[in-house]
Amino acid sequence: MKTIAQKFQDILKMESHPVAVKFSTELPDWDGFVKAEKSRYCQALMRARNGEKVYLTPDEITCPASASAFGFKEAPEKLTSGEMLSSFGIFGSADAGKRTISDMPKIEIGKYKAIALSPLSVAPYSPDVVVVESKVEHIMWLALAYIRNTGGRYNFSTGILQATCVDSTILPFLSGEVNMSFGCYGCREATDMQDNEAIIGIPGSKLQGIADSLSELAEKAITRVRSKNVYKAYMERLSQS
Repeated sequence: MKTIAQKFQDILKMESHPVAVKFSTELPDWDGFVKAEKSRYCQALMRARNGEKVYLTPDEITCPASASAFGFKEAPEKLTSGEMLSSFGIFGSADAGKRTISDMPKIEIGKYKAIALSPLSVAPYSPDVVVVESKVEHIMWLALAYIRNTGGRYNFSTGILQATCVDSTILPFLSGEVNMSFGCYGCREATDMQDNEAIIGIPGSKLQGIADSLSELAEKAITRVRSKNVYKAYMERLSQS
């Protein structure tokens, strides 16, 4: 995992860590992990991408939407009715909020006791999902790496809500496919996520293939694009006209 993490960061020039996420039926006892006390999932993810090793439990998670999605707690009525989302100004009506919440994939209640999050480079486990929160250009190359050898088009899923917990963690975990998100109200308000960043969730089983394809892209495509030679030549012609 250390080699893959280093490859991601060296090729893409990432400023934070890819995060290895593990669903656990027991409380984690790996060395160096601390409980993320009174934290949202997106905040625990932020801590991991900035170098910490943390775990989140049903007792500590503070976001009702992610707590419900992870099967940690039942969702409160104000959330399932859409009233909460409407009152925050996220959706234009309670019905719109209710529809979005009802469409969210969820893990069954009580299946897991904790979620562990660690920088991929030092994770003591094989991750269920790797979440990368980084510049949009970085997400683009990772997404291309996934389909580089198969071709085709993406049909990624997002409700512009629960971007880190559902879009980037639960969906890849349940489907076994890469999924992407633009972020959401919650993670953009509660974490250090920047305006120019987006998120991609990679199933652990797909990680090596993506890393290999990323290396191949770096040999030619990434270098050429980042040189911006076509843009430079165009602007030069404009300046001379």
